[in-house]
Parts: sequence; structure tokens; C-alpha cells
Amino acid sequence: MDWDKLRIFHAVAEAGSLTHAGEVLHLSQSAVSRQVSALEENLNVMLFHRHARGLILTEQGELLLEATRAMSNRLDTATAHIRDSKDEVFGNLRVTTTTGFGTLWLAPRLGHLYEKYPDLKIDLMLEERVLDLPMRESDVAIRMKEPSQADLIRRRLMDVDMKLYASRDYLEKYGVPKSTKDLREHRLIAHSPSSPQVSAGAEWMAPFLSSNRKSVLTVNSYFGILQAARHGLGIGALPDYVIVDSPELERVLPGHSSRPIPVYLAYPEELRHSKRVAAFRNFVLDEIKEYRIQAKKAE
Repeated sequence: MDWDKLRIFHAVAEAGSLTHAGEVLHLSQSAVSRQVSALEENLNVMLFHRHARGLILTEQGELLLEATRAMSNRLDTATAHIRDSKDEVFGNLRVTTTTGFGTLWLAPRLGHLYEKYPDLKIDLMLEERVLDLPMRESDVAIRMKEPSQADLIRRRLMDVDMKLYASRDYLEKYGVPKSTKDLREHRLIAHSPSSPQVSAGAEWMAPFLSSNRKSVLTVNSYFGILQAARHGLGIGALPDYVIVDSPELERVLPGHSSRPIPVYLAYPEELRHSKRVAAFRNFVLDEIKEYRIQAKKAE
């Protein structure tokens, strides 16, 4: 089977359009169309349904796309191994983590990694969905639970607790809660129960939200909760890693927090010797050491 035709088919299937695939491949639309038609003729099947809004894969097209995706992932892996055979740390590294951790903890610290490895290119993917590392949807993952996928190297980095924080202005205006019962008379800012979040945080906040008699603000991201708490809207339920970079917030009810939430770093076994992965792993471990020092000072 012609590899070039498969490459063009893959681009068309991913883009859903001959025009967009041509732009990616730097080919004319007619050239892309001819290659796809030739591949369909060679296979004696229709790979796409054509209509005015674009292209839709047929059942046979879906099967072929699954195969070309696997081929593309394997080629990416081979390319990574070849590049990592050199001494330099450079090239692309795809990192996935949750939106909260990536936005509030990881992204602000990436400058230290780039200072050491200026030729590294990080593709940071922030989402709650667990990407498939063995299928190379990402190279490295930092997740709020131990990964269950097979053939992964995993390392427990630290534990995170959900705690309550408020701005000094808010506490001066509305008072400092002395017990959990006092929370009923305060506006609580929490993660939306219907949005993806760690179960430990949801379970911990559930009774506070259900018994609240004052007011509640729910947000579907920890960044939103942090901003609301900073601006004095109420008492926010936040992961404790935010406090190092948010000295304007005060801890509320110091004796209360969620159960510990483990933070894991994981990557595929086949990337065990990747210099890019090792550089990122060591960077994260160094940053966590510094974070722990700063967190003790902030307590």
C-alpha cells in the first residue's frame, strides 16, 4: 500500500475536509482529491461520504483511520527515540494534567524548565479526561490519582488537600468562622458538583454546601474559585498548592481539610530513556522540593 496515499488519507480524515488537509500538507485540493480517489480505487471501497458540509468517514474509512493513527503514534515514538539518542534535550514534549493543577501550579513554574532547556517545546494539554499514554496521546501525565493504564512508569509526587481560604478583606468584613456550623452564614465558593473534579474534594464539600443558609457560588474551575476568593466574594474551597502563590489568602478553619489526594507523574515504559522526559521529570521533582519549603513558610 502506498505510504504517501495513506499519509494524505490520514490528513483528510483528521481535518474532515480536502481543503484543510491540503493546507496542512501544502498540496492543492485537486492533488489531495486525486490521491484519496486513487487509494479508494486501490482498495475498491469508499472511504468517505461526500456532502456539502465536508467529508464523513465510512465504516471502512474508520477502520483505516484507526490503523493510520496507530502508525502515526509509532512513528512519533520512533522519532522520539532517534532524537533522544543525542545528548541535547530538545524537541516536542506533550504533557497532560488537570486544568486546575496545570493552570495554578505547573504553568507558572515552566519558565524554570525553559531557562535550562531553551530548545524544548512543551505542548501542555489541560483537561480532566485521562489521555491514553500507551497510545501516545501524550508523553507525560500528572494526575490526581494513580494511573491504572498498563505499561506505565509512575511516581507519586506529593499529596494535595482541599482546604478553605478567604481574603483578609472578606474576613474583616464578615468575621472569621470558628466552627463548621459557622460556614452556614458565609458565602461558600466551591467547584460545581456537576463538573469533573476529584472525589475527595466533592465528598468533603457536600455537607457544607447542603447545609449552607447564606449563599453559594459554584464554578467549574479552581482558577475561577481562586479569583472569586481573592476578590472577597466568599470562602473558597481550593487545593492547598494555591496558597504558596496566593499569600493574600488566609486559611479558614485550619483543622479541617479533605482526605489526601495523591499526585502522580506517569509516562510510557518505552520513554524510560527519553532525555526530554527525564528533564521534565527532574524539573517537576525540583519544583516540588522548593514548593514544600515555601508551603511550610506559608502555614
